[in-house]
Amino acid sequence: MRKAAPVTSSPSLSGRTILMSGGSRGIGLAIAVRAARDGANVALLAKTDTPDPRLPGTVHTAAEEITAAGGTALPLVGDVRDDDSVADAVARTVERFGGIDIVVNNASAINLSTIGDLPPKRYDLMLDINARGTFLLTSAALPHLAESDNPHVLTLSPPLNLDRKWFADHAPYTVSKYAMTMLTLGVAEGRREQGIAGNCLWPRTLIATAAVQNLLGGDESVAKARRPEIVADAAYAILTRSARECTGNTFIDDEVLAAEGVTDLSPYRYGDGTEDDLALDIFL
Repeated sequence: MRKAAPVTSSPSLSGRTILMSGGSRGIGLAIAVRAARDGANVALLAKTDTPDPRLPGTVHTAAEEITAAGGTALPLVGDVRDDDSVADAVARTVERFGGIDIVVNNASAINLSTIGDLPPKRYDLMLDINARGTFLLTSAALPHLAESDNPHVLTLSPPLNLDRKWFADHAPYTVSKYAMTMLTLGVAEGRREQGIAGNCLWPRTLIATAAVQNLLGGDESVAKARRPEIVADAAYAILTRSARECTGNTFIDDEVLAAEGVTDLSPYRYGDGTEDDLALDIFL
């Protein structure tokens, strides 16, 4: 029997079950913690079982934060690239919580090298995590999403901006992220009659995460970023909407919040600068 709470006129994720790839830190963790404040169930499929000196947090510390925020956590150590690992994560989530209401495709690898500079194994890693991971997790969860009364697939990927500068600068990464978007839009159109929503979400600006700190310019870039909570609040707004009415979109975080009446974004600033100091994210 499904354990998810029914959709009500007061949007909430209370009793809803989220299965997320990644989530040990950064944007994924912020989304999970925001959902947990409503009392959501959050299953995290992530590889970080033990601490990495280069990165904060593990799937276990993330579970502790989810629990502390008021949710119920299920840490699942596994690899979103692996068929058996994903199937096991879906099965264990359903066994624990009775079903799946939301899939969040959060896990992602980034390398901005151009064609000719990027080693093939790095290309394979990005495509395997970003595109294959989104495909595997979403596919495995679809039968269970079909049993939910408000099922959502939310993927952290950009709008399909075909400006050729993105291909000139970092075509391999662009291919992997656009693949995530296309797969999600495929769910939106292919499962529209079933009422399974498929939406993408992308930040307007850089977000202060380990990836930005380690790969995209260090302290200088982080100083021009917003906090992960802006994406988390936008994700929450999307996931509490009716799946039948909100699907097939490539959302930008601040536009989602504007539609919710949130126009003062200063609390999301990471550094001490002004809105004019913020750095736009790529693909925008």
